[in-house]
Amino acid sequence: MEIRFPKRLVIPMIILLGAASGFFIYLIYISRMPSYLSDDPSACVNCHIMAPYHQSWQKSSHSPWTSCNDCHVPHNNFINHYGFKAKDGLYHAAVFTFRAEPQVIRPRKASYGVIMDNCIRCHTQLNTEFVKTGMVKYAQTLNGEGKACWDCHREVPHGRISNLAMSPNAIVPLPESPVPQWLKKIMK
Repeated sequence: MEIRFPKRLVIPMIILLGAASGFFIYLIYISRMPSYLSDDPSACVNCHIMAPYHQSWQKSSHSPWTSCNDCHVPHNNFINHYGFKAKDGLYHAAVFTFRAEPQVIRPRKASYGVIMDNCIRCHTQLNTEFVKTGMVKYAQTLNGEGKACWDCHREVPHGRISNLAMSPNAIVPLPESPVPQWLKKIMK
């Protein structure tokens, strides 16, 4: 039995698929999606709500040596790195698109373990040879078997940002407008 597609629907389907493809390409462009594949911290301020966090990181001692992804994304393998980044990014995109962001941004539950693993990854020698705290996992801190890094280092690297209103005039590298010049001229 052969299934045939009605000929009268071919043109409308081509138009519909073309419109859907164009809309998808436009979303990729307007959201600056390719910028999220990099480790450039300025990609984080594509969302204005991240400006105070970017500014506080810029002023921190970590700024010359790290990017946002050095702390907030796993580094144990390629799949975990980009899988976590994609999952977190899609979550953030949904929250910001629907204007559901909280005044105080805190890491999600899964992010705490990643952040602590990255603290230990970068400061292994300090933890094992000098302070002798060893390699405590975040899950162990929840069971009272040690402290999370930020229990003592509360202001590393973001300082005392308690809400979005704390630095309304944060100086950050805001992205250029995605509106093309030719369209801006038409709109004048």
